[in-house]
Amino acid sequence: MGSWREKSAIVTGGGSGIGKALGAGLARRGARVWLSDINEGAVKAAAAEIGRGVQSAVLDVTDADAVRAHIEEVARAHGRIDAVFNNAGIGVGGDIRELNLSHFDRSLDVNVRGVIHGILAAFPLMKAQGGGTIVNTASAAGLLALPLMAPYCMSKHAVVGLSKSLRYEAEQHNVRMNVLCPTAIETPLLDTEVSRDLGASWRPDIRAYLTEVGGPPYPVDRFVEYALDQIEKNKGVIVAPLGARLRLAFGRFFPGVVEALTKKAYLGTLATRPDDDPATDQP
Repeated sequence: MGSWREKSAIVTGGGSGIGKALGAGLARRGARVWLSDINEGAVKAAAAEIGRGVQSAVLDVTDADAVRAHIEEVARAHGRIDAVFNNAGIGVGGDIRELNLSHFDRSLDVNVRGVIHGILAAFPLMKAQGGGTIVNTASAAGLLALPLMAPYCMSKHAVVGLSKSLRYEAEQHNVRMNVLCPTAIETPLLDTEVSRDLGASWRPDIRAYLTEVGGPPYPVDRFVEYALDQIEKNKGVIVAPLGARLRLAFGRFFPGVVEALTKKAYLGTLATRPDDDPATDQP
């Protein structure tokens, strides 16, 4: 891509967290940014805080027609669409003994279908105009296994596989496809009670759990600056911070050690569940 100056960029899930930081980072680099989010108040506040001409829109990424209409509207307004960041996502997890179909459906609807809707809407426009960039937000959880976060991990593995597969096809039409795989990032998502509206009697402390698994949360602005640099270089799978890249490399050579550390963190978190004894729990 080279430079973001005067490029048009859509960022879904832009009301907070990584999406908001991406919008700010793109705006600092001279892009014309459209932030969207299902939360109208949050996305308007984010756009106002960033300034620099950032615009906002209310968007539910689970609605394919709405996603297509939004992307086409931005393309008409700017004359083209240079980048789409399919970033909207939710954290869904919990103990397998309390998960139900709703947990998996919710994760698939937002984290996977939301990305698919963005890709299918943006790609034809980018192909017709001679190129563009599609960036999908996954997670390091899309490259690793995390107990207590099965619906989330499932969805992020899907986003990684989708992005890597389509990257080869997209490049034949001068369309770049990148996928972001951050470890725990310092955002409000870390303090959101996973599956709070799906009926679970116990919800793990995700911040403490992920800190035990992968270390302290990484500052969101530092992650975004690194990610944008790597997108400009057309890096396919973007993993950050350095500790996450080292952990993945270590896991390839010493998978048993990583599995043991993950299990230790899982059992430690499970021990915080009241009246729970996983060793004696029987189906």
